[in-house]
Parts: sequence; C-alpha cells; structure tokens
Amino acid sequence: QRQVVESGGDTVQPGGSLRLSCAASGFPFDYYTINWYRRTPENRREFVATISSNGRNTRYADFVKGRFTISRDNAKNMGYLQMNNLRPEDTAVYYCHASSADTPDIWGQGTQVTVSS
Repeated sequence: QRQVVESGGDTVQPGGSLRLSCAASGFPFDYYTINWYRRTPENRREFVATISSNGRNTRYADFVKGRFTISRDNAKNMGYLQMNNLRPEDTAVYYCHASSADTPDIWGQGTQVTVSS
C-alpha cells in the first residue's frame, strides 16, 4: 500500500519551531517529488514547499521563505519540513504529498500545527 504519514504537529508559541516528518512506504520514494501543503482554519489549501526527487531543487511559498526548510532522506524514505519563527497565521493542518509523472498522487492524513500564545 502506497502511503505517506505525517507527524510532528503540535501547539507552539509564536516564534517557536517545529519539525514535521513524512514517512513514506509502498512506493519508490526516490522517484517522487515531495510537497508540503497546508489547509488553514479558513479552509484554504496553500502550497508550502517542494523538493525534487534527488533533493537538489527546492521551492517555497513566499510566506515561508527564510523560515521553513524542506528536506528529504531517500535512504530512510523520509521527508521533513523544518519550521522556524512560527507565526499565528501558520496555524493549519499540514499535509505531505508525493507526486511522480504518470502515477496517482499520494496524500497523507495531515498533522495539526497550532501557533498560539
């Protein structure tokens, strides 16, 4: 069964940090682009960051540039999103998404991040 499972969500104060993890199984992880999206309390789905299959190329949404870092470890079938200097507007459910040409996308179940004082 092809799946990705997110973990690491929590409640933190503004300015805090979290590291989200995405554990992949059931598919050739190193052939897939890994993306992070989030769904806000206003029910908006937002692109957050992406990393290429070999990890060499990354891209970020403007609102996380300089604060979030996406990475992956293909040997461990793991993706990560390091989030620093968190803001209340970062509160959302964060989803890991794996994509590759000509195959169905794979979505995780999401992990809740709440930034509140």
